[in-house]
Amino acid sequence: MSTPVRWGIIGPGNIARKFAEDLELADGAVLQAVSSRDAKRAKAFGKDFGAVSTYGSYEALVKDPEVDIVYIATPHVFHYPHAMLCLQHGKAVLCEKPFGMNAAEVEAMLTEAKARDVFIMEAFWTRFIPGIQKMLDLIQADTIGEIEYLRADFGFIGETDPKKRVYNKALGGGSLLDVGIYPVYLALLLMGAPEKIEASALFSSTGVDTHCAMLFNYAKGQKSILESSVIANTPTEALIFGTKGMLKLHHSFHHTQKITLELYGKQPESIEVKYKGNGYYHEIVEAMECLRSGKKESAALPQRMSLDLIKTLDRVRQEVGLVYAQDQ
Repeated sequence: MSTPVRWGIIGPGNIARKFAEDLELADGAVLQAVSSRDAKRAKAFGKDFGAVSTYGSYEALVKDPEVDIVYIATPHVFHYPHAMLCLQHGKAVLCEKPFGMNAAEVEAMLTEAKARDVFIMEAFWTRFIPGIQKMLDLIQADTIGEIEYLRADFGFIGETDPKKRVYNKALGGGSLLDVGIYPVYLALLLMGAPEKIEASALFSSTGVDTHCAMLFNYAKGQKSILESSVIANTPTEALIFGTKGMLKLHHSFHHTQKITLELYGKQPESIEVKYKGNGYYHEIVEAMECLRSGKKESAALPQRMSLDLIKTLDRVRQEVGLVYAQDQ
C-alpha cells in the first residue's frame, strides 16, 4: 500500500464527481474532505464517495489539518481566489483549467506557491492521458518527421441560459477558456509559443465568445489552425501533419483513445490507447507521486507550461477583444 494522500475537493459539481470516481481507483488516495457553499450539497457528495469530513465553507476545509492536497473544481473565475486560499493555508493544489483568468492571476498563484514551498499544478488532464503520451512518443521517434502544421477543434452546443456557466461572462463563460484551451494547449505542446497570432470570434449578447478561430504562426514557418465553439458540435479531432506522414487524434482528441498513423504512400495504421476510469486517474497519480517525492511541480506539466498557456490565451483574447472583469 502506497503512502496515503488525503484529498480535499472544493466545488462538488459534475467534473468533481468524475474526479472523485477516479480517486477511488488510485492507490493510497483518500477523500478526506469536501466543501461547498451549500453544506447539504457537500454532505450529499461526501456520502456518495465516502468522504471523511464535509464542510459548508471553503475556509473550513483549508483549515482541516488532515487535508494534504485540494482539488479545485469551481467555475473559472474562482480558481485564483480558491487556489490562493489553499496556498495561504499551506495546502498543495490541483486546480482545474484554466488555471486563472489571465497571466497576472497565474503568476500570483505560482509566486505564492513558491514562497510557501507548496506543490501546485494545473489539472490539465490531457497531458496525462495515455493517448497523448503515445502521440508524443511517436513524434519524438521521428515517425512523421518534422511537424509542418496542426489542425484541431473543440466545439459543442452549450446551454444558452445566461445564468448558467457557458454564457455567463461573470463566471468566465465563452468557448475559448472553456474548450479552446485544449487545441491551444496541443499547439503549445507540439510547437511551443507562436510568434504571431491571428484570431477572430463571434460573440453572444452576453458578451462571451461563442466561436473562436485562431491561426498560430511560428518562426520556422509552421502553422496551427485552431477552433473552439459553443454553438456547434464539431468533430473535436486533431490532425498533425509532418514531412513523413500524419497523426489523427480521434474524437475527443483531448482524451483520445484512438490514433491513426498514416505515413505517406502507406496504409493507415490504427492504434488503440485506453485510459483508466474517466481519464482523471492519470493526473491524480501524477500529483500524488509528486507529493510523495517532495516535488513542488510536475516535470510532465511544469508551471512554465501553464504560464505559457494562459499568456497565449491572453494574446488570443486581445486579438478578438474578449475582456473579463479580472483584466481590469
